[in-house]
Amino acid sequence: MKILSIQSAVAHGHVGNSAAVFPLQRIGVEVLPVYTVNFSNHTGYGAWRGPMIAPDDVHEVITGIEERGVLPQIDAVLSGYQGGEGIADVIIEAVAKVKAANPDAVYACDPVMGNAKSGCFVAPAIPELLRDRVVPVADIITPNQFELGYLTRTEPGDLESTLASVDAAMAMGPSVVLVTSVERPDREEGTIEMLAVDGKGAWLVSTPRLPMKANGSGDVTAALFTAHYVETGDAKVALERTVSSVFDLLQNTLDSGERELQLVESQETYANPRLQFTAYQVR
Repeated sequence: MKILSIQSAVAHGHVGNSAAVFPLQRIGVEVLPVYTVNFSNHTGYGAWRGPMIAPDDVHEVITGIEERGVLPQIDAVLSGYQGGEGIADVIIEAVAKVKAANPDAVYACDPVMGNAKSGCFVAPAIPELLRDRVVPVADIITPNQFELGYLTRTEPGDLESTLASVDAAMAMGPSVVLVTSVERPDREEGTIEMLAVDGKGAWLVSTPRLPMKANGSGDVTAALFTAHYVETGDAKVALERTVSSVFDLLQNTLDSGERELQLVESQETYANPRLQFTAYQVR
C-alpha cells in the first residue's frame, strides 16, 4: 500500500506527518510525505520557528511525484491540518490526479478545526472551506465530535444524534466516517468513545479516558484508521486495530511523564496491536 500524505511537519515532537508517517511505515505502508509547513515544533507551545510552505511549492513537490509516474500506485491520499486557505486547492487537485491515475484510490481527510474545550483554533476561513469544498470530495473523514457538528450544522450529543450527524456528513460525499472523542452523556463514567460508520453499519468502541492532552494523537488515529480500512474494507476491524494502538501509545506517553507522544517507543503497538477493546454494532 502507498499513501500520499499531505500534512505539516515538525522537527521536535510528533504532529502531522511527523506523527503519521512512522506508524504507517511500521505497519508496512509506503508513505510519500509532502509537507505543508516545516516548523521547529507544534504550535501548542505558543512559539515556533520555521516556514509555512507556499501552496505553489507544495504543488511543485506533488507535480514532481507525478512526473516520476508514481500516481497510479497510490492507494490513498491523506490530509490533516490546513494552515492556510491555498493548500485546499492543492490537495483537491492532487486527489483528482491520483484518482484519475488510479480509480480505486481514496481520499481520507481529517478536517482539523478544533475541539469542544478550545473551540475552533484554525484560521477563520478554514472551517467553511473544509465544509464546502474539501469534505465533499473525501471518501473517508475523521472528525472529532465537535468538528462533526460544525461540518453538518448539527449538535451531536447522544448516540442517536451523533449517528444522525454522521448521516448528514455522509450526504455531503464521504462514504466512511470515523468520529473521535465521542462524549455521550449516557456513556460509562471515566470513558471516551470512538464511532466508525460506513455503508455496512456503525460500530462504537469505548476506552478508559486518560488524564492527558496529547498533540498529534488525532493525526496518528486518522493515519492508522485510513490504512486499516483501505486494507480490510472492514470498519469494525479498522476501528479495533486503531483504538488498540492509539490507546497504548497514549498510555505509554502518560507513563513516561513526557509532553510529546512516545511514538517510536510505542512502535510495537502499531505493528502488533493487542486488540484489547471490542467494538459493538450500534446500527
